[in-house]
Amino acid sequence: MIPASARTAARRADDVLAWAPSGRIAVPLIVALVVVADLVGAGTVTLLLLGVSDGADDAGRGPVLLTALAYLVVALPLATLAGLRRQRATTAWLVAGRDPTPAEAARALRLPVDTALIAAVVWLLGAVLAGAVAAVTFPEPLVGLRVGVAALFGGAVTAGVVYLLVARAARGLTTRALAAHPPAGRLALGVRPRLLLTWGLTSAVPLLGVVLLFVDPSNPGGPGRTAVVFLAVVAVLVGGLATLLTARAVGQPLRDLRQAVQRVGAGDYTAGVTVDDAGEIGLLQEGVNTMAAGLAERERLRDLFGRHVGTTVAARALAEGASLGGEVRPVAALFVDVVGSTSLVRRTGPEAMVGLLNRFFAVVVDAVEAEGGLVDKFEGDAALCVFGAPTAHPDPSGAALRAARRICDDVGRAGEVDVGVGVACGPAWAGQVGTASRLEYTVIGDPVNEAARLTELAKEHPGRAVASEAAVRAAGGGEAANWVPDAEVELRGRGEPTRTYVRA
Repeated sequence: MIPASARTAARRADDVLAWAPSGRIAVPLIVALVVVADLVGAGTVTLLLLGVSDGADDAGRGPVLLTALAYLVVALPLATLAGLRRQRATTAWLVAGRDPTPAEAARALRLPVDTALIAAVVWLLGAVLAGAVAAVTFPEPLVGLRVGVAALFGGAVTAGVVYLLVARAARGLTTRALAAHPPAGRLALGVRPRLLLTWGLTSAVPLLGVVLLFVDPSNPGGPGRTAVVFLAVVAVLVGGLATLLTARAVGQPLRDLRQAVQRVGAGDYTAGVTVDDAGEIGLLQEGVNTMAAGLAERERLRDLFGRHVGTTVAARALAEGASLGGEVRPVAALFVDVVGSTSLVRRTGPEAMVGLLNRFFAVVVDAVEAEGGLVDKFEGDAALCVFGAPTAHPDPSGAALRAARRICDDVGRAGEVDVGVGVACGPAWAGQVGTASRLEYTVIGDPVNEAARLTELAKEHPGRAVASEAAVRAAGGGEAANWVPDAEVELRGRGEPTRTYVRA
């Protein structure tokens, strides 16, 4: 069980590490952070050298410390200017408040590497200078080697910490650069280099430093307890900071990615993550955003597809693919047509007529889909609806007759148009027709033709709905009780009498 105080301290440290300036002062602030890190590293190395020196070395400490101080006074301002000059293009587009060009974005993404390299060069030159002065001023020249090696180790640790700190602090800047130019291709300094750097800061350098303390030729008696304890404490502190920075750089984006993927899996295709990493994690973040956008586009296309051909046809096409062909199925066809549409459009005008038809078709679609049918197509001011295709229906005739009654009732209550509805049933061919490049789902057969002919009769009947005897007899669920026999007629193009039924 982790104590509450430890969890609170971890949260506070995480809040501090979340700091990420992104405005015009971002580069100067980050450079100032590097200077502070260099000063802390210099102070740590100085304390370490003081701790491992013996009394005989006191005479040489003064010149070495003065040399180091003078070097810092000169080197740190020069390093600051070098860092600002190296990133002047980044400062320019931040100050201008514009998006960076591809070259400027690439330069901004190199900010952590540039600052770490400048810090490494400063420490390398300082180590050479301090080691040379120590070799001259100390009675034992090998002390210069000790000082130089200690400064090199301190520089390696400082440069590594600088890279991790700047990579963390520059997240806001990195986000803006990657927003303008997303990551692509194979990128350096990804997860593996970061983990190797963390291993070097937490294990390799401290352990190598302990080994060198014991094999130091200028101190045959070995280091004192204070020096070893001090080095261990420094290693723990630096290792903790490096591990915390690396863990947050890897863990936080992965948590955001997991949450985004969960939202996408739940159907929220607007989910996305901020791309704030120039390595493999950035590629993964961009990939998740692209995946979510692709799924959102697919969902929009499926919605549009379903609106044009019907949800059941769309679902079947997505499941089985698009191809020419079909099958003969028992279906019930419902055909509905507006009465007097020619004169109606002359009275209302085309724009008003379109709005009227849209309201009329909304009534048709609601009634048909409520009964499990499909609006196969709109034909001007008419609509062909089918029950039993493309998927089987337990009672296609009963559903078509109920839908016909509902359409007549709802249209009558609206009072905007007058309609005729015809219903017939029987075997029909249902499937895709057209060409390989342009397909359309349709139903072809005698029930479709019969329903269209019955619609013409319905326009003259008070109930405005006429069905074939076969459709009424095939209806289940007591629907036949709502229909009564009417006349026996010979429909155009059929060559045989058809007994019709009308609403009771």
